This record gives sequence, C-alpha cells and structure tokens, in this order.
Amino acid sequence: MSKVSRRKVIETGFGLAGLALLNRFSFGIAQQERPIRIGVILSYSGVYALLGREITRGMELYLDKVGYRAGGRAIQLIKEDEEADPAVALRKARKLVEQDGVDLLAGIILSSSAYAVRDYVDQRQVPLVVANAAANGITRERRSRYVFRTSIGAWQQHYPMGSWVARNVGKRVFLVAADYAFGREALAGFKEGFLPEGGQVVAEVYTPLGSTDFSPVLSRIAAARPEAVFAVLSGSDAVIFLRQFTQFGLRQVTQLVPTGEITDETFLESVGDVALGLRSGDHWVYTLNNSANKEFVRAYRQKYGGVPNHFAVRGYDAMQFIVTAINDVQGDVRDRRRFIAAMERGKIISPRGFVEIDPETHNATQHLYLREVARIDGVLTNRLIADLGLVRDPGK
Repeated sequence: MSKVSRRKVIETGFGLAGLALLNRFSFGIAQQERPIRIGVILSYSGVYALLGREITRGMELYLDKVGYRAGGRAIQLIKEDEEADPAVALRKARKLVEQDGVDLLAGIILSSSAYAVRDYVDQRQVPLVVANAAANGITRERRSRYVFRTSIGAWQQHYPMGSWVARNVGKRVFLVAADYAFGREALAGFKEGFLPEGGQVVAEVYTPLGSTDFSPVLSRIAAARPEAVFAVLSGSDAVIFLRQFTQFGLRQVTQLVPTGEITDETFLESVGDVALGLRSGDHWVYTLNNSANKEFVRAYRQKYGGVPNHFAVRGYDAMQFIVTAINDVQGDVRDRRRFIAAMERGKIISPRGFVEIDPETHNATQHLYLREVARIDGVLTNRLIADLGLVRDPGK
C-alpha cells in the first residue's frame, strides 16, 4: 500500500473514531438537557381521590426539596388518573410509555391495578415504583425485576397487629374489610399473627368498595358482642364506617382496632372527636421524633396547610428512593441494569425512620408502629404508643 493510501486510511479511521466519540458526546449532552420524565398513575377521582392527592403532594414536596433535579438533570412529572380501575391503569401506563416517552412509572393506588400493569412493565423493562398498592403478591409470586414497592405490604402491616391485639385487647375478634385484594390479604396477615396467640375469629365480613351503608355489618357486630373489631377500610369507606360505628353505639360495647388507613389524618377532622383513643398499626406516626420527620411535617404544613398523613409520606419516600437511584447512576436512567441495581441498593432516612429496599423481594423493610388518635396542637392526629419492631416481608 502506498504512503498516500495509508495516510488516507489512517485519516479516515481517525475521522470515524472521532465522529463516533462526537456522537456519544452529543448524545450525552442531549440526555443531560432532556428532563427525566416520570409517569405518575394515581387516583384523582372517585373513592380514592384523596389518596391520590396526598401521594402526589408528598412526591412534589420531595421534588421541591431537591429543586426538581437529580443526577444533573431536571425531573418532570406526567400525571394520569387511575380511576380506581385496573383496565384504566394499564391503558394509562401504555400511554405514558408509548406516547409520552416516560423513563419510569410511579404511583398505583389499587393492588389490582398493580397486577394489571405488572406484565406490561416487565415485558417493556420499564421500572415501576409502587407508592401505595399493598397486595403481597406484588413482591412475592408476581414479583418482577422492574417493580419496586416503597410503601408497605398487606402482611407486613397487619401481621404484627394480630399478635398485639390478641395479647393486649381481646381474644374474640370480629373482622371487617373491603372486598378487594388488600382487604383480604390484610385480614389473612392479621389472622396469621392472631390465631397462634389463642385468638378466635367471631366473624369475617367483606364489604363492597364504595359502600355507603354499613348497618347490616354493624348489626351483626352488635349481635356477636366481640371483645374487639379489627377493620380494614380506606378512602370514603373508612369515614362512613367510623361514623356509623359510633352512631350505632358500638364504641361503648366493644373496642375498635382499625388499620392505619381508617385513622388517617386526611379523614380525622371529618369524623371529629369520636376517633379519639383509637389505636392502629402503621409505618408512620406524626409524633415520630426524628429530624427527617420534623422537616417533612414542617414543609408540608408550610406548603399545604393542615396535618400530613401516611399517604403523603408514601409519595415523599417513593420520590426519595427514585431521586437517590437517579443520583447513583448520574442521571443515566436509560441504562436499566444500572438503575435497577441502584434501586436495589436503596436506603433512605425517611419521616418514618430508616427504610431500605430488600434486594430479593424489592419491598421496603421498615418499622411498624402502634399509634393512638389524639388532639395535638389543636388538630386530630396520631401519637406514638410503641415501636412494634422492624418488619421484613418474607417474600413467600
């Protein structure tokens, strides 16, 4: 080969290599300039609209804290209404991924919606951070490499309460829950802790979502005369049940031990002082004495007024885990393998205390607290009674 030919080959080679390097550099710059798009799927209408509002508030509160930036890039939320309908949730997930080009998904109120979306995000390899839905299977038999839950599982929240109720409240208990995945799995988890302690289930009743009249159930409770009633309801169902339970005079004849959703701060003022003294189990308490919680409560009250609740905490923490992972991968969320690994390493100091992602189940490991409704600083909220310990979902 002549010297001229060799020189042309060398120049061409350097040109191609330089062009490739330039293209990679340009792509990196473009990635830095393009916002990271997070598709948020939550209920903004219907029975769970308040839950969707509070989770969104928590997400935005944490993004305020970091200036809507992570890994050197801006963050943009694109919100869609789940409408408490699994088919709608799946349709919205497709729209966010295929039309809006989001980098990851977050939210999901209903467990049935999480199940509906699961196969789609698994096949498309789109990370999903579940900020609410609590069905056990999400991080057990239906787990996916691409799905993480930063809230809490049904078993995780209710198993410790079963043992506590049997030891501290009574052995004869009437069970009530909404008739959907979370309600049934919550009662199953409660019984798993309750029955080995000598507990007896007087009756187990499931009510339709969106119920407005609980009198048939309340009549059965009055006739059974249990030592306690353990109830798992949320949204408007929780408010109506608590009001009608009191109107029936049942607070005077039996102890009501509700799930944390029933004594949620969003609903307490609407039911008033009848809620005073109710004890529940939950992963967050207004009076937790840690700096992260004090900062969260102060920021929430400054921005939104009123008292925050555990749904706002769930949104706040979901976004904190996401931002931490984005920082870990320097903003390169397109590298799914690295981003998933970063999420699996997730550890945060939350308003609820130390929380970490279990790399095997992708479920949050955290403390469960016993709380009691009290009036603090002029408002109804929950105060800490006891720490029931660190709870890790067994994943099976």
